[in-house]
Amino acid sequence: MSKTQQELDLEYENGEFIPGAQGYADAWEAASEAFRREKGGEFDVTYGDHPRAKYDLMAPVGKSKGLFVFVHGGYWQQRHKDDWTCYGQGAFDAGWTIAHVGYPLAPDVRITEITSHIAKAITALAARIEGPIVLAGHSAGGHLVARMAMAGVLPDDVVARVSHVLSVSPVSDLRPLLPLTVNDNLKLDAVEAMAESPALGKALNIPVTVVVGSQERPAFLDQARWLAEAWAVRHVILPGRHHFDVIDDLRDANSAMMQVALS
Repeated sequence: MSKTQQELDLEYENGEFIPGAQGYADAWEAASEAFRREKGGEFDVTYGDHPRAKYDLMAPVGKSKGLFVFVHGGYWQQRHKDDWTCYGQGAFDAGWTIAHVGYPLAPDVRITEITSHIAKAITALAARIEGPIVLAGHSAGGHLVARMAMAGVLPDDVVARVSHVLSVSPVSDLRPLLPLTVNDNLKLDAVEAMAESPALGKALNIPVTVVVGSQERPAFLDQARWLAEAWAVRHVILPGRHHFDVIDDLRDANSAMMQVALS
């Protein structure tokens, strides 16, 4: 028996399966605002023509160890970089300069264009900050940082500096999204879905770690496994974590996730 549209959509729905889901989002926003206010930095720096093509940059006291870039999720059509500043805290506390990248959203642009924007932002940031570059992203952001680990996306001189890619709860194969209601905004077709799917392509010689929570939706467990298997990279399943708290370890410089990413 074929699945109904609602059943298909629910496979990739997170909030409805997490008790108190809105509370997580409220907490992200409040913690991020407080972190920006306390530490200061350069905010809403333009890197492109679109109004959302801006990044935030926060430098630690003393010499920076490198650049840590966080790319947020939201199914390529929601959220804002300002909601996620707190997830750079672990890297910041470890002495890294942190950047949070904003980007245009669907339906204004397609995923291919979002990928290009992320590459442009990272290239602009790399020109400003010396040292190794760590890329981290969650959900749709996990997809986008994985794309950065593929040929022809970032310039070679930037690729040479990327020391780790941390892809958290990524959507690595976009083909299952084609029949979903979310695709009304994404406007994916079969060609773009294949081209933009990291799990269907090859990775450059860059260390990659794929992280997912054990309590995530089966579809996201599959998506993480597909990427880890396709690229033969480290695959971490965090016990007891769901889609909205799987990134909490990014806020702790001493967590195993950050120790791996920043090593």
